[in-house]
Amino acid sequence: MRSNLYRLGRYAARRPWVVIGAWLVIAALVVAASGVFGKKLEESFGAPGVDSQYATDLLSAAGADQAGLTAKVVVTPLDEKATLSSPELQAAMTQLRSAAASVPHVLEAGEPVVSPDGRVGLIQLQYPVLDELEPSDLEQLKTLSAVESPLRIELGGDLFYAFEEAPTGLGEAVGLIAAMVILLLAFGSIIAMGLPIGMAVFGLALAISSLSLVTYLIDLPSWAPVLGSMVGLGVGIDYALIIVTRHREYLARGLAVDDSVGRAVATAGRAVLFAGGTVVIAILGLAVAGVPFMTAGGIAISLIVLTMVLASITLLPAFLGLAGHWINRLRVRRVRSSHGVGWARWAGHVSKHAVAYAVGATVLLLALAAPVLALRVGTPDDGVLPEQRTERRAYDLVAAGFGAGSNGPLVIAVDISRDPAVVQPLFEAVRADRGIASVAPPSVNTAAGVASLIAVPTTGPQDAATMTTVERLRAEVFPSVLRNSPAKAHVGGQTATLADVGAKVNDRLPWFIGAVILLSVVLLTVVFRSVVVPLKAALMNLLSIGASFGVLVMIFQWGWAADLIGLESTVPILPFIPMFMFAVVFGLSMDYEVFLLSRIREEYVRTHDNTASTIHGITTTGRVITSAALIMIAVFVSFSLADDPTAKMFGLGLATAVFVDATIVRLVLVPALMKLLGDANWWTPSWAAPKVLPEVRVDVESRAGVGADDGLVSE
Repeated sequence: MRSNLYRLGRYAARRPWVVIGAWLVIAALVVAASGVFGKKLEESFGAPGVDSQYATDLLSAAGADQAGLTAKVVVTPLDEKATLSSPELQAAMTQLRSAAASVPHVLEAGEPVVSPDGRVGLIQLQYPVLDELEPSDLEQLKTLSAVESPLRIELGGDLFYAFEEAPTGLGEAVGLIAAMVILLLAFGSIIAMGLPIGMAVFGLALAISSLSLVTYLIDLPSWAPVLGSMVGLGVGIDYALIIVTRHREYLARGLAVDDSVGRAVATAGRAVLFAGGTVVIAILGLAVAGVPFMTAGGIAISLIVLTMVLASITLLPAFLGLAGHWINRLRVRRVRSSHGVGWARWAGHVSKHAVAYAVGATVLLLALAAPVLALRVGTPDDGVLPEQRTERRAYDLVAAGFGAGSNGPLVIAVDISRDPAVVQPLFEAVRADRGIASVAPPSVNTAAGVASLIAVPTTGPQDAATMTTVERLRAEVFPSVLRNSPAKAHVGGQTATLADVGAKVNDRLPWFIGAVILLSVVLLTVVFRSVVVPLKAALMNLLSIGASFGVLVMIFQWGWAADLIGLESTVPILPFIPMFMFAVVFGLSMDYEVFLLSRIREEYVRTHDNTASTIHGITTTGRVITSAALIMIAVFVSFSLADDPTAKMFGLGLATAVFVDATIVRLVLVPALMKLLGDANWWTPSWAAPKVLPEVRVDVESRAGVGADDGLVSE
C-alpha cells in the first residue's frame, strides 16, 4: 500500500489539473443528478418490533387518518381582557378553521376547542402519512399565520417536527472561521491555511449533495446532513492538517514538491486511511441497534467521512502540487522551527510523576463520568425551543390552557376485527387511569376492524411520568380489559414512539459497545503488534466518552451553565444520542490514538527505549494533535449555537469528548501509563506473532533518511 500511496500522491502533485478536473466533473454530475433525480430524505423515528410501530401499522393498514401526521393551530385573543366566547372571536375562529381546512393535504380540520378559562383555542389538523407529504406542506401551513384576525395565531405539531429544519448556517460559518484562525496560527501562511479548508468544504458539499441519490438504495433520515456536516467538516480539516504538516516538513528538508507530496501521502496518508476506516467502522456499527433510521444515518455519515478520506489522498495532493513552494508564502506570522521543546518537557515531566498524573487524571475522568448514572433518556418537546419560534409559543399556550399533556397525546390503536365489543370498556378503563387527563370519543372503523382512542396524559411529553403512564397502559390497563378477548391494543403517537426507540437502543447499547471495542482492539493489535496498548486505548476511550456523557447530563438535565448555550430549560437526553455519540467519538478518538502511538511505536522499534519513545511521540505529534483537536472542538461547539436542542447535544457532547481525549487522555494518561507499563506496552503472546498477526504499518514518519527512497517505490 505504501508505494501505491506514494505513486498516487506524486501523480496528483505532478498533474494537479487532471485530478482537480476529475473531481469537478464528478461534483458537477452529482449535483446535477441530485437536483433532477434526487429524492427527499425521510423523517422517521420508528423501529420494527415495538408496540408503537404496531399501532402505526394497524392504523395505516386500516386507512385511518390517525396514522398520519398532525398539526395544531393555537389562538388567543390579541385583547388581553377578551375571551373566545365573544361573537366576533368565535366568527374569527370559524373563518380560521375554514382557511386551515383548505390548506393542501389537510384531511380534516377539527372543531375548535376552547380552554376552560376561555383564553386559548385549539384547532387540530390531520394530515396523511409522512410518505405522502413534502416540506412545502409545512410552508403552506405557515401561511395561516398571515391571516388577518383579532386573534394571535401560533402553529405547532408533528408537521414541524418532520420538516422544520433549524438553521445551522451560522454555526457552520463560525466553525469554519474558527478553523481558519487555528490553521493560520499553526501554519503561519494563508495558502497553507486555505488548502485544508478548501478541500474540506468541497468534499463536504459533494458528499451532502450525493445523499439525495443514495436514498434510491436506502431511506436516509433528514437530520443526517446536519450531523454529517458536523463530523465531515471536522475530520476533513483534521486529515488535511496532518498531510499538509508532513508535506511542509519534507519541503523544509529540501525535497522536490512532487516527491514531498508523494511521501506525505504515503506516510500521513496511510494514517488517515486507517483513522478514517476506524471512524467508518465505528459508525456503521450502529446497525447493531436494529433501528432502521439509525443504520441509515450511520451509512450517510460514513459516506461523508469516506469522501473526506478520498479527498485527502487525491484532491489535497493536487492542491499541494499546484501550490508548490508558494504554500509557505503570504505569511502572516513566522512559525518557529523548534523541535517541540515544550512538548518534550511536558512529556518528560509527566513521565517523572507518572503515578500522580495517572491517578489524578483517572479520578478526574471518573468524576466527570459519574453523572452518567443519572442519565435519563426522553423526548425534548417544543417547550425547550426559543420563545421566538411559533412552535414554542403554541406549546406554551396549549400547556397553559389545556394542560401539559395536551402537547403529547397518545394514540391507542385497537384491533377489534374479532371483538368489536371491547371498545367501550377499553375507553372507560383508559379514561379512569390516574395518568390520563382525558380521552376523546372512540373512532371506530367496523369494516377495517380497527378502533382508535386519543388519550391526553396529565404530564408533558418529556416527563418521566408520561413514560410510566404508557408502560402502565400496556402492562396493566389493556390486559385487565382484554384478558379474555382476542382483541389487541397498542399505544402509539410521537411520544410513545420515541420512548420505544429509546428502550430498544438501550437494550442493544451494551452489544454495540462490545462489538465496536472488540473490533477496534483487534485492529490496533494488528497495527501495533501489541495486546496491552489496544486494551489500554479502549479503556481510555471509554473514560473520555463517559466524561462527555456526564457533561451532557450536567448541562441538559441539571441545567448547569445552560444559559451559556441558549438552552431554555432542562431536557432529557434524546434516546438515540448515546449510541450515535459513542460511535462517532470512539472513531474520532482512535484517530489521535493512531497518530500518537504510530510515532511512539516507530521510535520504540528503532531504539527499544519505551520512555524515550513516548517522549518522542508526544514531542512530534503534540502540536498537530492539539491543532487538530482545536479545529474539531471549534466545529462542534459552533453547532451548539443552533436552536435545536438535538444539535446542541451532539455539538457540545462531541466537543467535550474531543477536548478530554486530546488533553487529559493523550497528553496526561497516555505518557503516564506508557511509563508505568514500560516494555509491557508492546507485549504480544508468542503464539500470535509473527505468523498469526500480519505486518501492517501505519507510520506517519519514514524510517529512512531523506536521501533514501524510504521504501516508498517498492516494498
